[in-house]
Amino acid sequence: MARIVFGLGTSHTPMLNSQPEDWLHNFREIDQKRSHRDKDGNPATYADLLAKADPRAATVLTETAVAERHARSQAGLQRLRQDLAAARLDALIVIGDDQNEMFGTDNLPAILVYRGQTIANTPRHLGGPPRPAWNQRATAAFYNDPAREFPVDAALADHLIAALTADDFDIATADRTVGEGEGHAVAFIHNRLMDNTPVAVVPVFLNTYYPPNQPTPRRCYALGRAIRRAVEAFPGDARVGIAASGGLSHFTVDEELDRSVLAALQAGDSGALQNLPLNKLEAGSSEIRNWICMGGALEGLSMRWHDYIPGYRSPAGTGTGIAFAAWA
Repeated sequence: MARIVFGLGTSHTPMLNSQPEDWLHNFREIDQKRSHRDKDGNPATYADLLAKADPRAATVLTETAVAERHARSQAGLQRLRQDLAAARLDALIVIGDDQNEMFGTDNLPAILVYRGQTIANTPRHLGGPPRPAWNQRATAAFYNDPAREFPVDAALADHLIAALTADDFDIATADRTVGEGEGHAVAFIHNRLMDNTPVAVVPVFLNTYYPPNQPTPRRCYALGRAIRRAVEAFPGDARVGIAASGGLSHFTVDEELDRSVLAALQAGDSGALQNLPLNKLEAGSSEIRNWICMGGALEGLSMRWHDYIPGYRSPAGTGTGIAFAAWA
């Protein structure tokens, strides 16, 4: 039978495609203009966050401290890249979210399994006023220009769809990309963690971001368990991996939340993962659902290592909780 032999979790923030000076200066300009959520999930402005920010956030915004955190983040990516290559996988199931890339409010599935023979990574076409060069570079690192087709394990995808449906999950499907192509969650895995001979993927999209049909943490964990059962029922001896793409907390860094998620994953504490408070899983922090789903799929494997970098980029505590982890 097929087996899940490897797992990885990775943040996919544009910060990972940027330079230390961008962390220190440029992202702050964006954060001062965007809408936010506080650590309890309440709508907030940058000024609101600044008024109640942990003073420690400002103390790590020095050139030396930012350079050290940036270097750690790149080292984490490199270690994941090496571990993924060493796992010698036949297929990688990528659990990620979509942010108005393939899907919009006119068609927004809660859970979708992609089943095409390939999946397209295409240049991103963003409207609005011209963006600064540093921001364009960070975004462009997700996408291929010219467009590129990446391999998909369509047979495993079809098996997952049938097995999950039989397991009482209502699964949407797609066999081609629309809109902006495969989306940033899968694109990051392709362009930052794989070499020129990519592993065939099976993209599983969760609607983490947008009400009203976001899966609950309990449902995400149950889906992960069902994915594991499905893989183990897949004929043959394929070596399968599971990847969670996204997170952790953002755009307000919540170290307590992030560390609790990683501790629960390390301990295999399914109860803690399934009972994470919904109010904490808003905006970018909603991508923690991808890690919850992965946790269910990786029961029986052990976390081999992880690293967590509180990616502060302003005195208001904005940024990303950057995390990397591997299981075997």
